[in-house]
Amino acid sequence: MVEKQSYMFLTGPEVSKSVTGEEIDFEGLGGSAVHLGTSGLAHLTRANEKEALSLCRTLVGYLPSNNMENPPCVPSGDDPKRADVKLDALVPVDPGYAYNMHEVVETIVDSGSFIETQATFARNAMVGLARMNGSTVGIVAQEPSVMAGVMDIDSADKISRFVRFCDAFNIPLVTFVDSPGFLPGVDQEHRGVIRHGAKVLFAYSEASVPKISIVTRKAYGGAYVVMSSKYMGSDINYAWPSAEIAVMGPEGAANILYRKQINEAPDPTAERSRIVEEYRKNFLNPYAAARAGFIDDVIEPKETRQKVIAALSALRNKQETLPPRKHGNMPV
Repeated sequence: MVEKQSYMFLTGPEVSKSVTGEEIDFEGLGGSAVHLGTSGLAHLTRANEKEALSLCRTLVGYLPSNNMENPPCVPSGDDPKRADVKLDALVPVDPGYAYNMHEVVETIVDSGSFIETQATFARNAMVGLARMNGSTVGIVAQEPSVMAGVMDIDSADKISRFVRFCDAFNIPLVTFVDSPGFLPGVDQEHRGVIRHGAKVLFAYSEASVPKISIVTRKAYGGAYVVMSSKYMGSDINYAWPSAEIAVMGPEGAANILYRKQINEAPDPTAERSRIVEEYRKNFLNPYAAARAGFIDDVIEPKETRQKVIAALSALRNKQETLPPRKHGNMPV
């Protein structure tokens, strides 16, 4: 959308005023800022028509001419074996501290190639197109610096639509996972977070393009499962040494799984601390998941770029045939 110039709405300001009594102008009702950041209807905005048309040309350059072709590959000028050591220290040791997933993505993909869509809508999730060794990929990630990267209704809708877009255009998916789970609360449950979360599950499981995921830190419960896990048919699953892959965090697990044991202990506080530490040691690491076959390799963060590029190269001619049917029943 062109900022301060283009508008979208089903009923304009005058109709709204006459029917509901609400007074609002064109920009406030359906301007570019509203649809980019609030409704999620707009994916990108630019200050004028010239910039908008230029952006359209750039975006089309990321897409194949039809869904039977591989995405276009252009010279990137970026070394496919580039290893940036700053990634090794990017994730804080304390899981309570945030970091910037945008920095992770922009460091790993071809320099300057990442185009984020819906940037101000559901900012706890991040989606966009980028290039890896010159080839187009779709990037899906959680943003731990916003709401700790938790999954909610809006982020689920944002991710599921983008995954289906990439699958429609035969664009491989690269997913960065760092989520403590789905957002709890009455509002989310009553508005159908189960249904919206199922959209992500449906989109990933139905996508037949190459799917690669990297768990950078927290990967808890259902929010981990739906994000391109092995359960969803992902082709290659990597994890950083900082990854925490479990049903839930250690505090929650102690409260639910060991409640009776803690309550009956002579010192419940000490017993709870012991159980939390034991749970963290035994389960909150990527090696337990790797032993179970849900992670293909635990890699150093600085190796991510070359590992992903190698995986994409191996999967370039992937062909997957889905069971014959008219279509699935997506949980819309």
